[in-house]
Amino acid sequence: MKKCLIPALAALFLSALQISAQQTGCPDRLAVNYNPEAIANDGSCRYNQANIIPLGSLELEAEIAETSGLIFWDNMFWTHNDDHDINLYGLDTIYGKVTRTYPLHGISNTDWEEISQDESHIYIGDFGNNSGNRRDLKIYMISKQSIIDNSPLYDSICFSYPEQTDFNPGSYNSDFDCEAFIVSEDSLYLFTKGWASRQTTLYSLPKTPGTWDAKRKASLNVNGLITGAVYNRDKRIIVLTGYSNKLQPFLYLLYDFAGTDFFGANKRKIDLLLPYHQVEAITTTKGTRFFITNEAFSYKPVVRVSQKIHLVDLRSFLGNYLGLPLPIPDELNSFIISPIPANNYIMVQGLPELIPANYLIVNMSGRIVKTGVLESDISMVSLSGLSSGIYLLRIGNERLYAYKIVKE
Repeated sequence: MKKCLIPALAALFLSALQISAQQTGCPDRLAVNYNPEAIANDGSCRYNQANIIPLGSLELEAEIAETSGLIFWDNMFWTHNDDHDINLYGLDTIYGKVTRTYPLHGISNTDWEEISQDESHIYIGDFGNNSGNRRDLKIYMISKQSIIDNSPLYDSICFSYPEQTDFNPGSYNSDFDCEAFIVSEDSLYLFTKGWASRQTTLYSLPKTPGTWDAKRKASLNVNGLITGAVYNRDKRIIVLTGYSNKLQPFLYLLYDFAGTDFFGANKRKIDLLLPYHQVEAITTTKGTRFFITNEAFSYKPVVRVSQKIHLVDLRSFLGNYLGLPLPIPDELNSFIISPIPANNYIMVQGLPELIPANYLIVNMSGRIVKTGVLESDISMVSLSGLSSGIYLLRIGNERLYAYKIVKE
């Protein structure tokens, strides 16, 4: 009996392994290598290039020109400046105006670069380290109730990077700078700003006052500088902000990960069409709507960008994962155009296998008024310069797809 049982168990075990192997892969329908049979996400999803335009932007007041962190708490946005200013600023969510100012007496600001929160505390990261020579990195842990009582009570979580051995000051060439972190149930997770490598490295710290060595977890090549982070723990979504060395801002989506293996599942970079905007912070109120701030930036005499807050909706990128009602291209609807009617832009969603695709816009007289290439399965096409009216959008290389669009 025992001799028969052992081979049977072995066969069952091998069968389970085979089933498990068949079920791993890329389960995201928006990926170019989507596998409809995949159940377990192995982090292999690949995506076309994508970009997004804010739904709206508001200029912020001059007193928060160096806005560097952002959270949503107590029905308000909260931000701070990144140098010496010890105030927390509360902004209304309609006009972005400063309506509350809380000085955090007893706390210094060497280089505040991020703010995060849990149910009971606000956390401020005084860990900006552009020159790579700081030895006093810390995160302040401040009771929310004490802020409401206008008598802030705080503790300090001090830390260092064990891998750092060179503390000679340099000019933006250190990989031990940091401007982004998130808070979990028992830990803090830092996303470094890698000036030299253009990567971000994930470190963890206990969510406990004291002095600690940051524990290195993993690195991710983002080809840019990470400046902000927001975490939806229930939905397993992290959205990072950053910019390139040419000041092209972007968002980096991490989602569908298991536990705290944040780099282990879907990873998608989305260009934010706000050239020369030094984005510094991100938060969310609910769902797929995210708010991003940029600090003031000038490069005389050509560039001058004021401090602003921007609203973006990531429904097109995260809606499928979240199970939201969302039209998604399929064999019957290879491309989806929205909104109809449109103002200055339309969004074109297409099957990944049809991208890149040439397009042209034709007016009712049959004249071609615009041509271009869809380089992403989610692309924004500008209608600026076109008169109000009805147009025909033709898309395709070998096969042609035609759609009516209306510009108001």
